[in-house]
Amino acid sequence: MADRIGIAGRSSMAETLRRDSARTFCLTRDEVSLCLTDLGGSGAPVLLLHGLAGSSRELRATAHELSGTYRVLLMDQRGHGRSTRRPSDLSRDAFVADVEYVLENVLMGEPCALIGQSMGAHTAFLTAAKRPDLVRQLIMLEGHPAGNENPQAAANLGRFFASWPVPFGDEVAARHFLGDHALATAWIADMERASQGLVPRFDADIMQETIAGVHQPRWTEWERLQVPTLAVFARRSLFNSVAREELNRRRPATEVIELAGGTHDAHLDAFDEWMHALRAWVQ
Repeated sequence: MADRIGIAGRSSMAETLRRDSARTFCLTRDEVSLCLTDLGGSGAPVLLLHGLAGSSRELRATAHELSGTYRVLLMDQRGHGRSTRRPSDLSRDAFVADVEYVLENVLMGEPCALIGQSMGAHTAFLTAAKRPDLVRQLIMLEGHPAGNENPQAAANLGRFFASWPVPFGDEVAARHFLGDHALATAWIADMERASQGLVPRFDADIMQETIAGVHQPRWTEWERLQVPTLAVFARRSLFNSVAREELNRRRPATEVIELAGGTHDAHLDAFDEWMHALRAWVQ
């Protein structure tokens, strides 16, 4: 069961989390419900942020691998998962403010390792640039500050999500349409069962507006990053070698590594390599 708590319940929430090693709960910030899972533990804190049209569910395997050593927190970002589906503010500033709120009111300002994939990596680095006091390390999987120069890219993605013939009658129907790749499996696993069948936990127009913000270049924030930063890219990355090299050119302190396999969703389809890189770097 998920609980919705505000700032007044902060002390009782922290005490409850200490008693229960894994708990799902929601915070309310500016009328937006933000749902999280805290795996507990007494180690240094880690917050995981999923990519566009995903949810914290797809990072659970990563979270459980880290949970023996760290206190791991998973978050459904606004417009995704079990958080508010249609928030009025989809700006990058709103996403960053959500993370700030979680770090201040769940982790009580203790600096965390902030780990994000794709859109989640974008949210993570903007947060680290704005609030280095809250972030001890930044790990980005398949994330980049350059944006996207194609003016139609966000609209194309929105049209793709809008083309889904939802509700799907069952998992077989969803699989037939979406395919057999790792991301499709994650989408299907995260679907909500409605009266007519299975529906995604996001809306196409919300995804389009959200990714349009991510597609704006944010080099100023990248270049002022003060926290230790690791950028991880898959073998079949969305970002070519020139784009990866630009991270180092604009911020030489950045460590960039390429996995031997995987796609943009390497946390799903190159899991062992992803975890090896993560374990070697997170402190």
